[in-house]
Parts: sequence; C-alpha cells; structure tokens
Amino acid sequence: MGKLLLLTTALYAVPVSAQTDPGSADAPPPASEEESDDQDDGVDISAPGSDFGNEIIVQGRYIPDPVRNTASVVSVLSTEDIARSGDGDIAGALERVTGLSVDSGGFVYVRGLGDRYSQALLNGTPLPSPEPLKRVVPLNIFPTSVLASAVVQKSYSVNYPGEFGGGIINLTTAAIPEESFFSFGMGIGANSETTGQLGYTHYGSDTDWTGFDDGTRDIPPLLAAALKAGAPIQADGVNFTESDLQDIAASLVNASTTLVQSNDNIPVNWSADLSAGYSTIIGDGDQFGVLLNLGYSNDWFTRGAIEQTGGRSGLNRDGQSLRTDNNIVVSGLLGFGYEFGEHKIRWTNLYIRDSLKQTKLSAFDARSFGELDPTTPADAISQQTRWIERQLIDSLVVAEFDFGDFSMDLRGGYANSQREAPYERQITYEYDPIAQDYVNSLSGNPSGASIAFSDLNEDVWSGGIDLAYNLPTANTMVISAGYAYSDTSRSAVRRDFEYELLGGFPFPVQQERPDFLLSDFNIYGLYTPDDLTDGIYLQESGTQAGFQAYDASLKIHGVYAKIEAEIVPYVTVEAGVRYEDAKQLVLALDLFGTGNAPAPTNLANDYLLPAATVTWNFAENMQLRVNASKTIARPQFRELARPQYFDTDNDRLFFGNPNLVDSELFNAEGRFEWYFGDGERFSLAGFYKKIDNPIEPFSFVPTNSYQTTFLNAPKAQLYGAEVEIVKYVPLDSVFDGDFWASRRLVAIANYTFTDSQLKVGANDTVNAGVFGLTDPQPASFYFVDGAPLTGQSKHLVNLQLGMEDQDSLEQFTFLLRYASDRVTTRGQRTGAIPDPDFIEQPGLMVDFVARKGFTLFGAEMEAKFEARNIFGEDYRETQTGDIVVINNAYDLGSSFKFSLSAKF
Repeated sequence: MGKLLLLTTALYAVPVSAQTDPGSADAPPPASEEESDDQDDGVDISAPGSDFGNEIIVQGRYIPDPVRNTASVVSVLSTEDIARSGDGDIAGALERVTGLSVDSGGFVYVRGLGDRYSQALLNGTPLPSPEPLKRVVPLNIFPTSVLASAVVQKSYSVNYPGEFGGGIINLTTAAIPEESFFSFGMGIGANSETTGQLGYTHYGSDTDWTGFDDGTRDIPPLLAAALKAGAPIQADGVNFTESDLQDIAASLVNASTTLVQSNDNIPVNWSADLSAGYSTIIGDGDQFGVLLNLGYSNDWFTRGAIEQTGGRSGLNRDGQSLRTDNNIVVSGLLGFGYEFGEHKIRWTNLYIRDSLKQTKLSAFDARSFGELDPTTPADAISQQTRWIERQLIDSLVVAEFDFGDFSMDLRGGYANSQREAPYERQITYEYDPIAQDYVNSLSGNPSGASIAFSDLNEDVWSGGIDLAYNLPTANTMVISAGYAYSDTSRSAVRRDFEYELLGGFPFPVQQERPDFLLSDFNIYGLYTPDDLTDGIYLQESGTQAGFQAYDASLKIHGVYAKIEAEIVPYVTVEAGVRYEDAKQLVLALDLFGTGNAPAPTNLANDYLLPAATVTWNFAENMQLRVNASKTIARPQFRELARPQYFDTDNDRLFFGNPNLVDSELFNAEGRFEWYFGDGERFSLAGFYKKIDNPIEPFSFVPTNSYQTTFLNAPKAQLYGAEVEIVKYVPLDSVFDGDFWASRRLVAIANYTFTDSQLKVGANDTVNAGVFGLTDPQPASFYFVDGAPLTGQSKHLVNLQLGMEDQDSLEQFTFLLRYASDRVTTRGQRTGAIPDPDFIEQPGLMVDFVARKGFTLFGAEMEAKFEARNIFGEDYRETQTGDIVVINNAYDLGSSFKFSLSAKF
C-alpha cells in the first residue's frame, strides 16, 4: 500500500420608565409622528415578559428604540442588519455583535465565555440541542432567511431563565409578511483548499446528497435483536455463540460504508432557498399571514491536518490526516400569524436537519517527534467513515395580548432533537517491515477494525405566562410577573464493537483492502476451506459496554416579579427577583443487568436570583446604566453522564463526571451610550463576573489518543470592557455628482477586552473520582491559580467598512474580525508537573460582501458575492511546554460564493 502522503448591530436601550410627563415644564416637546416613524425600525421581536411595541415619549427621543420597554443591555439584529453582513446563518451574523465570537461549530461565545454561559431561545422558548456535548443549538444551522430578528441581552433581567452567564440570544421568526410574495434563490461557492482538490469520500447510500439515508445504514435485524437481548454481545456460549456473532458481522452493510475512495476534484458548494408569504386583511383590519421557507445547502470542506498527542516533555504520537466533510442542511419553516386589534398570535413550526458525511484517512508515527518523514513509512495508517444525522423539530405558539395598561403573553411549545450516528467505522493497518507493506491482523495493537452505533433523542415541553400592568401614577411605574415551566428529557445510547479473529489469519488476507478484509468470504473463514473454525466475528468492546446508555431529565419551575419605576426625573430603576426550582437527573442504564451501574446524579436546587438596573437618561442623546444580578449555570447532561462520546470535530473521546455541581454567578456592569447622529452611536461599558464552581473541560492521554472529561474549579473571576462606534459619512459631502447623492460610507467598529482568572487556594479541593481517585483531591493538582477560563479570548475585534446606497439595494462591505488565543481544554494535571493547556488561535479573518439589487422582467432581483477569509488564516491548536505539541492544525482556505435571488 506504500507510504500515505497527505497530505451590525444597533444597540438600543431606552427603558419604559424613562418616560416623562408630557405636561411637565421640564419635559421636551413630544416627537412628531414623522419623527416617531423614523425612529421605529419595525423590528419584530418576541421575548418573555417584554412588550417591545409601545410608543412612548422620552427625553432621549433621538435614541433609536425598537425595544422601548427594556431597561437591559441589548443588541438587536434586524433583517437589514443581518443582510448587511451577508452571512447565510445567524451564527455568522451574531459574530459582528460587540463581545460575541463564534467557534468552528457555530456555538456562540459571549464576552469570552463558552456556550455553557449562553442560552438560545426561539420566540422566547427554550431550544434543545442535537449536539450531545452542547447545551445550546449550534446557531449555524439557522438560515437567516427564516428569522425576523435576533436579540442579544447581556445584562440579566428576571423575566429570563436563571441560567444566564454571558447572555441570552433570542431568535424571533417572521410572523406576518408585509405583503404577499414569492422568492427563490440559488448560490454556488468554492473553497481554495477543497473545491477541485484532492479529498476522500465513501459511497454510503444513493440518497446521501439529500441529507437522508435511503435505509442502507439501518441496523440489520440480527444486530437489532441482539441489541435488545439484555446481554453483552460477546461469545459467551450462553447468549451468543461465535457462529451467532459471525452472522451478525456478515449482516452489516460492508463496502458502501467501508471503502474509502479518493476524489481528485471535490465538487463545488451550492445552495437553494425558497420563500413565500401570504398576507390578507380580515374583517375590520384584522390581519392573517402565512410564511413558508425552504432551504437546502450542500457544502464540502477538506482539511489536511497535523495531529499530535503528547504532554509537557514528550510526544507519544505524531500524525497527519486528510479529512473531507460533506455537510447537507435541509430546513423548513411554516408560520401562521394573526393580528387583531393590538393583539398578536403566532404559531411557528421549524424543521432543521443537518447531516454530516465524513471520510478521513490518517497516518501516524509513535517513534519520533516532528512531521512524518516522507522517506520512511508511517507506523500505521487509519481510516474513519461516519454518517451523522442531527435533526431539530420545534413547534410553538405565542399569544401576545395588549389591553392598554395591561398586557399578557402566553407561550407554549414542544421541541424534539435527535442525533443518530450509525456505522461509525474505524480501520487501522500497521506497517510490517518484513513484508514492506501495511497489514491488519485485527489484533488491536494497533491494527484492528471497529464499528459503533449511537442514538440520542431529546424532548422539551415548555410553557409560560407573563403579565404586566402600567400603574396609573404620575410617574411611570410598571409591575410585571410571570411563570415559566420546562421539562426536558433525553435518552442516549452508544454501542461499540470490534472485529475479532477465530483461528488463523493468513498473511495475504491481512494485506487486503478494508472491504475485502471484512467481507463475508473472510467472516466465514473461506480463506481456509479445510478449517471452518477460522473466520471473523463481531463482539461488544470496552469494560463499560453495559453502561454506555443513559436517561436524563431536567424540570424547571420559575416565577418572577419585577417593577420598573421612575424614581426621579430621567432616572429609572428596574428591579426584580426570580425564584427557580430545578430537579436534574442523569441515570446510567445497566443494559446487561449486572447491578454495577454508576450511581445516578440527582441535583435538586432552588435559587433566589435578584437583578436590578438603574438608568439615567441625562441628555436627549445620552444615557448611563448600571446593572447587578445573580445567576446560575447548570451542568449539561453530557458533562454528568459517564457513557463515552466521540467528538468528530476534534477526534476526542469525552465522558462525563457525575460529581459536578451547579455554578453560581454574580454579575455587574456599567454602560454609557451616546447617540450623536442619525443611526450613529458610541458606547463604552465595563463588566465584572464572579463564578463559584465553574465547570472546566479536562483532556489527558491514557494511551495514544486524547480523552476529555469535566471538573468543577473552585472559583473564577472575569472583568473587562467594551467599546463600540458607528459612524456614517455622506459621500455627497466629499464628491460632486448625482451618483454620490444617496451613497454613504459605513464604519462600524467594536472591541472587547476580557480578563478571566481561575482562583485556586491552598486548601481548595475538587471531586476527581472520575479519574478513579479517592475524593476529595487538592484543586492545585488540576487547576493553576490565575489561568484563564476555557473559551475566553482576551481580545475581540470586529470592524465593518463599506459603502451603501440609501435609496436602493447596494452594499459593498469589508468585514474584519479578530479573536486572540483562547484555551479550549485544560491539560492533564496530576501533582506538581502539569501538562500545558490546549490553546486555540482563531486569528484574523477578513471578508468582503457585495450586494446589488436590480429589476429584471418585473421581478426584484438581488445578486450577492461573498469572499470569506481572504488572507487564508489557518486553524491551529497547540500545547506549549518543553516542546510544542500541535494538537490540531489545518488550512481553512478562502471561500467564495455567488448567489442570485428573485422576488415576485
């Protein structure tokens, strides 16, 4: 076989309590109807306990304000803001918000905190995640075409769930279109490292390109029956004989899931999007609308990576790989909206399916440090083939009733997420110097073959009611209260199998390619017809095989009360408290009835979570705000569950820690805002957080590959500052001529500085029984005092420079984003000599987006061109000790996309 060569947000914040008495002598003249229309951005937002639609008169009437009834720090992305960035998914658009960054999986980091400190809502209701290692949905699977707005709230208010660390991201789907329409668009794209280049793939099934398997990967009946037998699928002579296990091995689909094929010309990326809306007037001005959106994308990404494992003083494996991902996303949204009087009802149904077909070929060397020597064969080569289906179904109803001084919101929803990964295959060959070829003896050291099947299902039922009453007092005073309930249940199972030998295994057979090696011919030992005791069988692997399944549940009841009041002219207070009671259970299932399952995790806690915000609207275009609150962060199911899970993004094995406890946070913030022109603004903020028992990931190398688990650190603190400026320059003030009359330059810049530190005292301890040790253990054995929190970048920079036409659709924008190095996981620490942390280097990304609207045959057309990562910033994750270990490094390449859409 030979040597393998591889190788813009707008910040709006005017509290309802900033309203002044229009009859007072100090009150400014009320804004005219025309001025009010100019200020109303028409952003459609649905959030718990918030009425964003009221028109009020404030001293800061020059402050743009589509969210007039919140005293909290929020950033709002309207459809226009999202379109300016040109991002196809909401994760990319949110990356432009001050203090936000997005990791490679589409998970949002708020102020340098990981996804555990952020929460995503859809129309004010919680979303389950199809990702077993995450608490929130990867937002890159939300096409921007299905959304009306996105609100990021960074200061806590008690109408939101108590799990609030960095912020809440509330996505609002479109409800009623302004007019009936039909639009269709298609796009085509390429990546410099992928398109037309060498990559690997495997056949799979005929319908893989749709994101749906045609049944090829269904579990065969023999294996399905064995999985339900309640006994280990092993040759014990009682439940299963070796002959039974041979039949099971032969029943598995072989060549189409096993054979890796090279492709010298990886296809282009392409996408299609269809939207339709219907709006009609019923009776005396009531409005009914239907909105439909269908989306499809088919993207390819090839990464040629360096993959090393090691520690502070040495390297135990040096590898290179070439991996090709084919990612297919199918989405659909069907929404119904009804507005009557001041009331609105919306019923939103969302479907998103994200399928990943992954093929990887790697070579690794356990003998020396440095890149693989092309003149000598690698110690071993390995191939991996995977098909992973993620699916989210969400149906929710929101009714918003406005009775003047009294308002009531009702919410109810059901969501289901699934993750299925059938036929996860890995096959490894080792180099035989005598034969000068790669062979697979199925010995498992290192040559061998394995297959795994995993399934996850999660249901979320949620409901809530929010009430608000505007008291008839001289000064504005609003009291509100509400109740929210959520019930989340998850079931997950993973079964791992290895191919084992019966009798002899001739050397020529060991040299066969993978699909021949695992063929029925070899499984039944026909390579030695005179000895029918030879052959290959399949059996369950791992000492924890019977406990690789778990059930989990989380039930939360929350009630809150708050008041917004003007205590003196132009100074308002929003204060409230939330009581939240939660019961969380993670139960490891004893699949084989051994009675030795790990003890279940039961977390039953209740909290009083106060929050207060004071806003001083001291000028018509300026305001100052301070906020303080207490919040929590609960462990995720996967962080508590002992069953193992293989993360395909970084090739690491994860398992949970049943001893984790909730994290408790104290948050404080101060912010100054200055709106110095039409749509122009400057803001400056400082923030501080103290976290008790923060949860940190921990990676170590028990053999030759990384495993990751989780521990509670004793304490952490975080502080930082944000600054943002938005400035427009009319070009007719610089150039003469009609061409420049409606055009202007746009400059949007924001910078966030964040410093976080773990706090580890001499007498602090941690529960490290997950490593097989006796608890408690000294915290200093695992955490370094002063180390930064995982996922936290000290510096985040976003810059947009562009030109746009105010009278027509025409935008040309350069987008720059920079995130400084951040820790992805802690290195192994066992005593005085710790391994270094894993450091990710996001670096500088430079994009360009151009959009142009025009009319063709009576249709409104839009052409868009996108260039992403123009300067080819690469991905790099390392450990730096006595040597530098390159855990994962690959070229991202530059991506280009052209799309064209028509609206009728």
